[in-house]
Amino acid sequence: MSNKVTVFGAGSVVFSLGLVKDLCLTKQLSGSHMCFMDIDEESLDVIYHLGKRYAEDFGAQLTFEKTTDRKAALQGADFVINTATVTHNEYFMQRRRRLADELGYFYARTGMPEYHNLQLMLDVARDMETDCPDAWILLAGNPVFAGTTLMTRETSIKVCGLCHGHFGYAGVARTLGLDPDEVTWQAPGLNHNIWLTDFIHGNQDMYPKLDQWIAEESEAYWAGLEAEGKSIPAQMSRAAIHQYKMYGLMPIGDTPRSGGWWYHTDLETRKRWYDPTGGGGDTPAGRDKILEGKAEKFEQMKKAAYDEKVRPIELFGDKMTHEQHIPIMNGLVNNVEGQFQVNVPNHGVLPGIPDDVAVEV
Repeated sequence: MSNKVTVFGAGSVVFSLGLVKDLCLTKQLSGSHMCFMDIDEESLDVIYHLGKRYAEDFGAQLTFEKTTDRKAALQGADFVINTATVTHNEYFMQRRRRLADELGYFYARTGMPEYHNLQLMLDVARDMETDCPDAWILLAGNPVFAGTTLMTRETSIKVCGLCHGHFGYAGVARTLGLDPDEVTWQAPGLNHNIWLTDFIHGNQDMYPKLDQWIAEESEAYWAGLEAEGKSIPAQMSRAAIHQYKMYGLMPIGDTPRSGGWWYHTDLETRKRWYDPTGGGGDTPAGRDKILEGKAEKFEQMKKAAYDEKVRPIELFGDKMTHEQHIPIMNGLVNNVEGQFQVNVPNHGVLPGIPDDVAVEV
């Protein structure tokens, strides 16, 4: 069965390439057509050629097109994966940093209005009501919580917001010496504000084991990473443990990165709570390191897209990613069962939250 999968913001090449790989490896979706849409023509061209070559490596029966025309991309789509952003690009992030500095706030803790991103999400959903009214939006771009809530309130389109922060549970499990695949867990809440309510291994609650690790091993764990010059993962940082002690549940994924203003007043405070080697990713130096990595990855991908001597499968592997988008599509199209963490309207699932507010469950 042929399905048209449109990727908005396809110039986010690393993410889009993961979608291509997962689709290549999902045989039940063979014959699908991927439409890449972006206004950045250089990035768009890279992912288009890279996707075609990756499919060749796998021998996958997929077809591809690229366009800068939103209406053309939506026409006849069965799934729209929206990862596009207006304000999360580096230009706007630099403006945010300058504004924060001018007003005396430390980097990254001021936030910025998401109006432009939300308006883009709503515009796409409204266009879909005309061009592909039966399609699903799988929302990957932030803000997932507000975007999912807005689109489900204001349009008739089916929306599922997705994030990968819930995989933070695996970091907790590994730190405690547990195999994440053998852990039963739940981490519901709101996107970027989720909490580990169930943490079971071998029919036993693992919270006592976490308490023991905090009491007996945490200081040595942090000191060891610092001595080796390695970054402390935010998931197992002092800030995460402090939040657990305050609220009684372990914060998961992006949740520990926020937590409260008192973790972010200045760089030294960030170092204390997150990472003594530099304060973590939510700092000027941390952001620069992330950008350097992205630039290096993009150059690698350009080479894989155009150099006949370089094969994508050799650089980027032949295993499924941990992203949920393609498995969810497979479930909806082919009734393949799976367990997923999704953002959808509450409808009574979490008490105390209105039905039309998107929750992550």
